[in-house]
Amino acid sequence: MKRYRPHILVVIALAIVLSTGWHGALRNALTDLRFAWQSREATGKVVVVAIDAPSIDQIGVWPWPRRLHADLLHRLQAAGAGDIAFDVDFSTPSDPASDDAFVKALRDAGGSTILPSFKQPTPNGGAAHVNRPLKPFSNQSWPAVVNVAVESDGLVRRYPFGEKLGDALMPSMAVVLAGQDANRRSPFLIDFGIRAASIPSVSYVDVLRGDAAPLDKLRDKKIIIGATALELGDRFSVPNGKIVSGPVLQALAAESILQGRMLRWTSDIGMIMGLGVICLLMMYSWRRFAPGIRVAVLIAAGAAIELAAAFVQARWSLVIDTSLFHIAIIAYLTAIALDEIDFRGLLGRIAESRFHRIAMSLGDGLVCTDENHRITVWNPGASAIFGYTPAEMIGRPFETLCAMPVAEGDTRPSMHDAARQALLVPGGAVVVEFEGRRKNGETLPVEASFSGWQGTDGFQYGAILRDISVRKREAERVKYLAEHDALTGLANRNTLQARLVGMIADAERQPREVALLVIGLDGFRQINNMLGHSAGDHVLRAVAERLRIEVDGKAVVARLGGDEFAIALDCAEAGEPLAAFAERIARAFETPLATGTRQHRVRISIGIAAYPEGGHNADDLLSNGHLALSRAKATRRGGHVLFEAVIRQELENRLTLESELALAADRGEFELFYQPQVRLIDGSLVGAEALIRWRHPVRGYVSPGEFMPVVNSSALSERVANWVMETACRQARDWELSGNGVRVAINLSPSQLHSGDLANSVAALLESTGLTPSLLELEVTEDILLHDEDRVLAMFKRIQELGVRILFDDFGTGYASLSYLKKFPLDGLKIDRSFVFGLLANSDDAAIVGSTIGLSKQLGLTVVAEGIENRATADFLVSMGCEEGQGYFFGRPMPAEAFDRQFLVAGLDVVTAA
Repeated sequence: MKRYRPHILVVIALAIVLSTGWHGALRNALTDLRFAWQSREATGKVVVVAIDAPSIDQIGVWPWPRRLHADLLHRLQAAGAGDIAFDVDFSTPSDPASDDAFVKALRDAGGSTILPSFKQPTPNGGAAHVNRPLKPFSNQSWPAVVNVAVESDGLVRRYPFGEKLGDALMPSMAVVLAGQDANRRSPFLIDFGIRAASIPSVSYVDVLRGDAAPLDKLRDKKIIIGATALELGDRFSVPNGKIVSGPVLQALAAESILQGRMLRWTSDIGMIMGLGVICLLMMYSWRRFAPGIRVAVLIAAGAAIELAAAFVQARWSLVIDTSLFHIAIIAYLTAIALDEIDFRGLLGRIAESRFHRIAMSLGDGLVCTDENHRITVWNPGASAIFGYTPAEMIGRPFETLCAMPVAEGDTRPSMHDAARQALLVPGGAVVVEFEGRRKNGETLPVEASFSGWQGTDGFQYGAILRDISVRKREAERVKYLAEHDALTGLANRNTLQARLVGMIADAERQPREVALLVIGLDGFRQINNMLGHSAGDHVLRAVAERLRIEVDGKAVVARLGGDEFAIALDCAEAGEPLAAFAERIARAFETPLATGTRQHRVRISIGIAAYPEGGHNADDLLSNGHLALSRAKATRRGGHVLFEAVIRQELENRLTLESELALAADRGEFELFYQPQVRLIDGSLVGAEALIRWRHPVRGYVSPGEFMPVVNSSALSERVANWVMETACRQARDWELSGNGVRVAINLSPSQLHSGDLANSVAALLESTGLTPSLLELEVTEDILLHDEDRVLAMFKRIQELGVRILFDDFGTGYASLSYLKKFPLDGLKIDRSFVFGLLANSDDAAIVGSTIGLSKQLGLTVVAEGIENRATADFLVSMGCEEGQGYFFGRPMPAEAFDRQFLVAGLDVVTAA
């Protein structure tokens, strides 16, 4: 069986090719190639009258009137042309005059004209539709078919003698032109060795014009008239990559007939006999001759067969199919190669060569050993890691690379064990780490990926080696950064929380106190703003170092972020009471911090939360420590505050109040009350101060002193302040329209000055309500003026230009009131109730009030006294020169309806005691 194996292979290959039809493509390719070798000229007996691009440009858009075809026929007849064939569709009528002219021209031609018929497929896939010339035309002409078959590769090779249309056999156009019989003859191969360019062609428009030169070419010639212009689309692909028009294809078919070049395939019997000869020749020579001689014989046989086929095709109208011969020759050449070449060894050597090139180019170290674990491959990457050259390591045991030899019972990996284990692991590799030693004696961590395989020289092992010392250092660095603050080197929040958890767990087993001190720097923002963040970083490092020194390893010091630090302390190990420890930490910062050439005095505030009273877990201690720090910053800057439940309760109360205030704003629970302001000398009403009130659905009216501090420090501040101003202005406008010019005073909120342009808002409100500007009075307190004085000053000037009055409220309670009287554009001031209340009994208050009134008169300011509760106080203020006042003596704050009834509707001219 081994003797006949090559021949069986050839038979199987031929059977596969024949069953699949693959040889057809090779046969066509060989035939087409012979056409390219055997170029020949056309006889010139067939001329194409081309409907080309110049004709379309001069005559007009296709289709043309048939009277032009009639004129063309007359021209051709006059020129002495022979048979005339139109490759143009005449199956549909056009205008009657043109059709009649064409019929007359056909009749005059005496029946020598050929008109085409063709099958056209229907869009729905049904039976093909036959397009025939109109009956008047067909009665005066010869019918002919112009259909050609397009093969599976998209090319036209064969030409039919005729085709059955209905019950009759109709000849093809080229057959009619060549004067051949179409009966019972199979299609032939067009000889595409005839050059299409050698077929004479004249332009349709030149013939129509009667040009002498084109007409001389047509005498006694067979004429084919058809479209050659690209835009008309009558194109066919033919062998050797060429594209020809329909008329030229018909002319090539006619030339093939006229030249006796109607090519046909030879019989399959000859091909089978030839294959048998080749098989017998190979069977005889297979073991008798060397492979080289057999290869030469096969190649010579293939060349001889193809030359013979080319010669036969050139001399006679026969095409020899040599495709199977060549396929058999290729199969035998393949069999010789498979029989002679040791593919396994070749592939192995190729793989080893490729592996060696890859190994030498790897950046990682690569070491291979034989089955005795002695090094056979040592690449440059391994030299870079260990410092040995290949000559120093080839042949040495792999364990030479280990820092310590692998002794019996040692758990460190040996090359043998790791590689053997790799064979059992999916993916075929085992990754281990071991301590390696460089040539200079330095040790290093090495990662090795071991594997094993069967090579050409036996079983081999390999390891990809990496120096992971940098990776180890980076991992340690990452671990350090994950547990410590990058700026100060202290423990970070996560580490602090983990240590707190451990301390609390120990305290649960052996009851003792665990404390967390949350430390904040007072005034650190000013250092950053004034000196820059770099100086701030130096201060933070200095603070961290001082804290580290003070705790002396007895506690965990951490940085929480920003300017906040923390100390976690096991009180049993502190050696001093918690309060004394906190005081000592605070006193440590009485000494300035040295940062380079600069010294900084930094105070700290401390919030303390102690387990278990201050929290039962780490999160509670952190949260409560921050609350205690907030209380320390608010009440005892530079000191410490121990967390108590009341601190959290106050915060929760505030949060609850903020939530209720937000709901109150949404539900419209706020109201404005109005307190009368009178002219003290006669008691007449001059205005009213708008005061906000909150009607709680459960608690009733809530004191402004309880909820306004929360409103002013929350996000609701601007919304509530704008509502107060708009409501008060609309009420003042209502009073104005009713004939009562009541001046309304409104207390400004800090948010109104800081969040936007108050002057624009006031102007827009005056415009929308129509209120006279002089009836609006804005009261401002000193805390509003403390920030951004230049901006506030410019804004107040613009408000005064609108005609709105500005008064300084609570005068005398701040620290810089006199400077503000000089700096800011004010229309008046209000003396705080704290001075008015004790005016009669306290001479100091009387002196302050008198001085204020005198100063105001000199500055041209109006003075309004608050908190007048009796006639004696009012009279005393009049004697001092005070012009206006308000207080319970004249009237308490009340809703607008009550204010109307008491002070406006009754038409009282003088306000008496309310």
